[in-house]
Amino acid sequence: MSPLTYPEAGATRLGPLPDGYHHLHHRTRVGRGRADFEAAGAAVTGWRMHRTSGARVRASAARAGAGVLLRVSLGIGPFRFTAPCQVVWAVYGKDRIGFAYGTLVRHPESGEESFVVELADDGTVWFTVMAFSRPAAWYARLAGPVVPVLQKGYARRLGTTLRRIVEHSRHCTAHA
Repeated sequence: MSPLTYPEAGATRLGPLPDGYHHLHHRTRVGRGRADFEAAGAAVTGWRMHRTSGARVRASAARAGAGVLLRVSLGIGPFRFTAPCQVVWAVYGKDRIGFAYGTLVRHPESGEESFVVELADDGTVWFTVMAFSRPAAWYARLAGPVVPVLQKGYARRLGTTLRRIVEHSRHCTAHA
C-alpha cells in the first residue's frame, strides 16, 4: 500500500467521520430490486459511474479492491486536475457493494471518499457518497469555501449518472 496523506484510513466504511475535515454525505435513490442493485454495484466498482460522469480514471485493476491505485482526472483542457488515490477498502456483500479511496501525495485534497450501493429491506437501491477532506494543495486552500460546493455537486452528478446507468441496464434487459 502507498502512503496515504491522512491517518484515518477506513473511516468512511462505517463512520464516524473524523473531526478537523469538511464532511460530505449525499444519498440518492437509484433503483429498485436485486437486478438494479447488481447493475449499480458493477457500475460503481468497475469505474463506469465515474467515467460516464465525465471523469477520466486510470486504475491498476479493472475493479475496485483494497490496494488498487488510480488517478482520477476532472476538468476541461488546461483546467483538468488529476488526483492520485488508492482504494483503502472494498465491499462486495449481499446487500452492500462499494469502495473508498484515499488521497495520495499530489492530490489537491487530503482525505477519503466512499461510493456505496445498498439494497434496503423494502427493495429500494440507494447510492451514498461519504467523504471527509481538507485542502492539501495551495490552490485547494485558495479555493476555500468553493471546494465543498464543488464536491457536493460532483456527488449529485454521480448519483444522477448512476441512476441513468441503472435505468439503461433495466431497459436493455427488458428488451433482450
